[in-house]
Amino acid sequence: MDVLKFGLRYWKKYALGGILTKVMSCVALGADLMLPLITSMFINYVMQDNEPAGDNIFAFLLSGKYGAIHSMELFWTLAILFVGLILLKEITVYIRNIINQKLGIGLETDLRVATFHKLMELDSDTISRYNTGELLTILNSDTIMFKDLFGRIIPHMFDALFVLVVAIILLAGISPYLLIIPLLLTPFFAMALLRFRKLARQNFTLIRANNSSMSLLVQENIEAVRLVRSFTNEGLEKEKFNGANEQVKESYVKQVKLSSSFEAVFGLIRQTAYIGSIAVGAVLVMRGYLMVGYLVACADYVMKIMQFVTQINNCMFQMQQQLVSGRKMMDFMACETRIPSGELSARPIEKVHLKIERGTMCIQGKTVLRDITLDIPYGKKVGIVGGTGCGKSVLLESLIRVHDLTGGSITLNGKDIREYDLDSLREKFSCVFQDVFLFSNTIDSNIAYAQPDIGRQQVYRAAMHAQAHGFIQHLMDGYDTIVGERGLGISGGQKQRVSIARALLREAPILVLDDSTSALDVNTERKLLRDIKEHYPEKTLLISAHRMSSVVDCDEILYMQDGMILERGSFEELMALDGHFAAIYRIQETQEGAVNFDALAEAEKEAKAGVGV
Repeated sequence: MDVLKFGLRYWKKYALGGILTKVMSCVALGADLMLPLITSMFINYVMQDNEPAGDNIFAFLLSGKYGAIHSMELFWTLAILFVGLILLKEITVYIRNIINQKLGIGLETDLRVATFHKLMELDSDTISRYNTGELLTILNSDTIMFKDLFGRIIPHMFDALFVLVVAIILLAGISPYLLIIPLLLTPFFAMALLRFRKLARQNFTLIRANNSSMSLLVQENIEAVRLVRSFTNEGLEKEKFNGANEQVKESYVKQVKLSSSFEAVFGLIRQTAYIGSIAVGAVLVMRGYLMVGYLVACADYVMKIMQFVTQINNCMFQMQQQLVSGRKMMDFMACETRIPSGELSARPIEKVHLKIERGTMCIQGKTVLRDITLDIPYGKKVGIVGGTGCGKSVLLESLIRVHDLTGGSITLNGKDIREYDLDSLREKFSCVFQDVFLFSNTIDSNIAYAQPDIGRQQVYRAAMHAQAHGFIQHLMDGYDTIVGERGLGISGGQKQRVSIARALLREAPILVLDDSTSALDVNTERKLLRDIKEHYPEKTLLISAHRMSSVVDCDEILYMQDGMILERGSFEELMALDGHFAAIYRIQETQEGAVNFDALAEAEKEAKAGVGV
């Protein structure tokens, strides 16, 4: 019931249209239910010469005004009425179906928008509880499936219940004895329905889980295709895919078996009711309690009752799949972000002054930041270095509230950053993180991501300062070159430079480079950082790196280990201290390990091609 309430929150927008379609259904189905009565009148009063009886709602046609009994005039009167009811039914059903489809598509669109907006609102830790396949299923397949519950299944069940009620009333009007067999079979029908409904829900849950796993496996292999090939592990991935595919197949085969059993059981109940009711009707005709025409009508009504009872069964069976999808969507929409937005706007602030006071952070029981204190006035250049896992990235991410501190505070111009609206807070930062992502679009669109309508000259300027203009010009389509998902089609160093150009074009007060020059050779990196400092001197610059040479020109350098700041100061001060930073710097400067050979090879390749960096 709670899943239905959840769906009604979105369906209520279409309630008026839904009511209209229900009224039209009643008109169409009512017209269809009148047809057996007219058929019975053809047999009883046109083909045969029986005395008029007042047990039919169309008995007024037998008054003689519309034609005498056993005459062609009465035949044409009934024929015109029969055709008119058929036309009314077909036209009404046509219009109803169009309206119903539009309502369903509108609901599906709203559900997809709601789930996508929820995805955008949630913090990284909450999203990480779902794998990619599960998220794709929720945002796409589940919205379609859950829409069907309100756009198809519930309307069909309403139609079926309407037909059952009216048909039973009409059948009872002909003879109450005709209801004996259906009533006797009702308990068997109810028990079978409850049994199959439970099994169906369990199996649909399994199908959904297997489909999500399959989506995740395919998505991972699309992204990691070069890694798989480099390890010549195609065979292993094929085996994994075959296993996942087999599980999907087995769950659907189980569903087919369950559906077949379902159809067999209810088919037996349906046929028993039909044959039994016809037998009762035949006995009534033979004993003179019923005219032959009413036996035909009785057969039609019993068949309709069985048909729509089956429709209810099928709807109840299919509903289990939609309820599973609805439950997954409801649980996802109920997720609360661990990073709630504040109410203050940071937009009026131009010169951002950041302070971290005794900052501590624990993630999943592990302390990743310990007692961090840092003062970053506007325009300061801060370098953060240290080994993998020392806390550099987490520290930078905490500034834009990807994660919140669990102890201490971060303030922006004297106010805790948790008091600011998330959008306005993040607008103060241009970030380039380690995991560079480029959209499947042109290079121009990727650079102008924050300002899609900006002029091409500004894009050129940002690309030049990011040392990307040279290689972009020599691509086949230049800035209109389409790059694939996650930037496939250009090298790692090129992707980094495009992403840095994107950050520069945003013109935010604070530029964050989180190990975002790791794929560049030393000379390109130096040119890039020199250009940034020369052309954006007023901006606050936060750089994290493994390469010590990346931060030598910073106003303050932090050396981190195990989430703590072990050493801090200017380059000269740290070298004079002769501690960890100085030791690693000397090693990197004197050994070949200081050079990123992948980036160097890339630079040499470009130079040979006459591109240059």
